[in-house]
Amino acid sequence: MRRRRKHRLARGFTLVEALVALAITAVAGSALLLGVASSLQTTGDCLEQTIAAGMAQQLMDEIAGAGYAEPGPSPYAGSLQPEAGETASGTRESFDDIDDFNGLRQQPPTDRRGVPLGADDGEGSRRHPNFCTPPGYFDRWRQEVDVDYVDPADFTKPMSGTQVSDYRAIEVRIVYVDPDRGSRVLSTLRRVVAYVPAM
Repeated sequence: MRRRRKHRLARGFTLVEALVALAITAVAGSALLLGVASSLQTTGDCLEQTIAAGMAQQLMDEIAGAGYAEPGPSPYAGSLQPEAGETASGTRESFDDIDDFNGLRQQPPTDRRGVPLGADDGEGSRRHPNFCTPPGYFDRWRQEVDVDYVDPADFTKPMSGTQVSDYRAIEVRIVYVDPDRGSRVLSTLRRVVAYVPAM
């Protein structure tokens, strides 16, 4: 009898018990890894959106710092676009009024002097390589700008055709271009500016 009791106590797991324990561990591990992967993806998305929001604000400040219209007799340009000489350099340095930015599509994004973002030092030169973003980080990012005259009674409605008003809407978008899954907008800023005639 004592031998039988000792034999029962010394017994280990059966093969079925070991397989069940292994299956439970695998399911729990998979759930844990899925949670970690989801958390990393969310963190990456938040980081991209934060960078894009800052990039959009920087471009909006650049646009808002330009004049309302080209100097001349009339502030109401028939078409909102840069003049031929202003785009010759391939940079935004010659953009001197808001309508010059209409239709801007820049990929990868650059500063006004044409230096890629993440490598610029804010003064038209490149920063030290140790302080640059990793090469190719912004290759799929694009800056987009649209400028429209808007209805004075409803700033959400663009004017049709060649109609003009004293109000222009500036919309800045930072877009991530993914050839496999399509483009997605990371950040959008919209501002309405007004023309106030000199008295």
